[in-house]
Amino acid sequence: MQFDEKWSFVGKKEKHCDPDDPVDALQGDNWDHVALDPEHRLVVSVVPGKRTAEHVHELVHDCKQRTQGRVMNLITTDEYPVYETAILEAYGKEVQPERTGKPGRPKKPYQVPLPELNYATVHKTRKKGRVVKIDYRVVFGTVAAVMAALALSLVSKAINTAFIERHNGTDRNRNGRKVRKTSRLVGVNKNTVVRYSRLAGEHAKSLHDEFVAFSPSNPGGAIRRKVVLRRQERETL
Repeated sequence: MQFDEKWSFVGKKEKHCDPDDPVDALQGDNWDHVALDPEHRLVVSVVPGKRTAEHVHELVHDCKQRTQGRVMNLITTDEYPVYETAILEAYGKEVQPERTGKPGRPKKPYQVPLPELNYATVHKTRKKGRVVKIDYRVVFGTVAAVMAALALSLVSKAINTAFIERHNGTDRNRNGRKVRKTSRLVGVNKNTVVRYSRLAGEHAKSLHDEFVAFSPSNPGGAIRRKVVLRRQERETL
């Protein structure tokens, strides 16, 4: 199982939000917290909202519920530290320290990971915006147990978050609100939409006139076809 967050925004981007306006508290940056099964390319759970620890905990617990409490062979994430706490809370067991008989308040119970829990993180070192090095860290379990889990995988033999990152990239291509820098018509006013619609209509008309030149039903199609082709040749030269 792979966990990750995908950025988006609601209403307007964060830099345009007024911190003193209670309405803007529900707008701005918004994240899709996603749990993905790499072998089946199955999105198990999605929790939209601000990038907070509460939403990460909700994602991990919802994933556990949807998989009927079964411990995954291997869980991988980036180094967002909240995942370690959320995974330990969801897939760990509570240990009650024994009383020592000494005076004082007894120790509080604490969580320990289950023996079959394997969790590793991926750390990417970037230089000038490009990934130059990738390191791995086994958080829960042992290196041998993680390698054994990878040996059972049908899609990958290395610790990675590539599958959920590929899913996030595909989703961004389908939804302009999830692209950080884009020229798509997202969140613009009505006048801008009308203006671009008119420009698109003029462009469509010019394309129609050009396609008519190649239409067999047009009497002058052959002559116009040669003219268009020669014009294109001159422009490329």
